[in-house]
Amino acid sequence: MPFSKPSWFALLLVLCCFAGVGASRADDKSVRAEAFMQGVADEAVAALTQPALSRDERETRSRQLLNDYFAVPAIGQWVLGRYWRTATPSERETYLKLFEDLIVVTYVDRFKRYSGETLEVTRSLVDEGSGDVLVSSQIVRPGSNRPLDVSWRLRPKGDEFKIIDVFVEGVSLGQTQRAEFTATLSRNQGKMEALFDEMRKRIAHES
Repeated sequence: MPFSKPSWFALLLVLCCFAGVGASRADDKSVRAEAFMQGVADEAVAALTQPALSRDERETRSRQLLNDYFAVPAIGQWVLGRYWRTATPSERETYLKLFEDLIVVTYVDRFKRYSGETLEVTRSLVDEGSGDVLVSSQIVRPGSNRPLDVSWRLRPKGDEFKIIDVFVEGVSLGQTQRAEFTATLSRNQGKMEALFDEMRKRIAHES
């Protein structure tokens, strides 16, 4: 079964009311998280939806935004699951490079077709256990009266945040990707090269 495309990045790049939790520290974190998400969405639209951009320039900008705002190594490691622990340092390095390349090339051409989608934040909640902030939003699509419900899990990194997961209609895209990578490895006795082959084929197809 082929694994699905890493949709969290696409949903962000095609593009804030807080349900209070009482403590001023949590309020501040929520406000900052909402401002972060709005800023990322605005920057992505401005950077990637210009029709005159060459594919190479669009890819360069996509990669920069991905690394600026997503915790790519942490996401990649979590998606690989238990196989990360048994992978060699060389395999880990190869995997993370392919993981990033796959995200970028899958979606780089799709931003040409941006047609006015907007991201509207509906609320945010602080997870007091982990310190993460879950920002709930809707992606409003022109011509459609049914917005797409998307939530973003943000992890504080100093004074900023990094996106660590995306939930579309309540489904974790990180969890979905993890299940599919695991299935590929299970069918191939845990051999990392089999996963690499799948990833390289997808990258070559999309490039």
